[in-house]
Amino acid sequence: MDTAHEIREFLATRRAKISPHQAGLPAFGGNRRVPGLRREEVALLAGVSIDYYARLERGQLAGASEDVLDAVCRALQLDDAERAHLHDLAAAQRRRPPRRAARRARATVPASIKRVLDSMTGSPAFIRNGSLDILAINPLGRALYAPLFTSEAPDPVNIARFQFLDPTSRGFFPDWNTSVTTTVSLLRTEAGRVPGDTGLTSLIGELITRSEEFRAAWAKHNVRLHHTGRKPFRHPAIGEITLDFDAMQLSAHPGLTLTAYSAEPGTPAHDALCLLASWDATDHEQSPQQADTRS
Repeated sequence: MDTAHEIREFLATRRAKISPHQAGLPAFGGNRRVPGLRREEVALLAGVSIDYYARLERGQLAGASEDVLDAVCRALQLDDAERAHLHDLAAAQRRRPPRRAARRARATVPASIKRVLDSMTGSPAFIRNGSLDILAINPLGRALYAPLFTSEAPDPVNIARFQFLDPTSRGFFPDWNTSVTTTVSLLRTEAGRVPGDTGLTSLIGELITRSEEFRAAWAKHNVRLHHTGRKPFRHPAIGEITLDFDAMQLSAHPGLTLTAYSAEPGTPAHDALCLLASWDATDHEQSPQQADTRS
């Protein structure tokens, strides 16, 4: 990833989203040639010179202090995910990773974590990395994500690759636009965090080449944190099901995230989850080895 290019595009797209009115500035002149704020307006709000901010937006963040980065974040009204992303890009530029970075070794999910997954019998759950590879999954999780685990599925199963390259994904993710935005934003966030990961770069390059929708979403430079929320599915066997999710980073295993789904007892979602468990137990029994990914 060209970090300087990423910085330029990220700052320019964030600046375009903030109007003078939103920033508390008078909108002088009726003929503005740019959407959102001008560079000089961001410089004014951040308390830096116009020339200095212009250098930042040209991708030269390596020499910027934490205080200056925070001032730019405030000027552009960045949210927590965007703030973290800008700091990640600055840190990556300071490190100056080699042009040909090594591919990160595929993370190994410890046996103890797999046992935790298998013990969660009432909640679909899985472990993923930042590239959205599913590295381990419990039986109920595999039942929920059954369309991803076909006999032709790659190893490891990748949520983004399925979503953008498999035509059945539109039926599985009924809230398509929200799901697409989330997926791309998570990959963009990870690309800022580990710009030297050639495996992630290869995945992004493949999706940009093969999916026009991914290309368009990637160009928006959106990032996000993904800790909790609700997610709808259209399962081929049980129909519509909307579940709460919680995504927890495993502090002892950097880069790995445990995602678990649940439903409040007595709700239609809980009934659907019970139906999913029954469907899996009666018609799709799996051995412990099948319940895990092919790792």
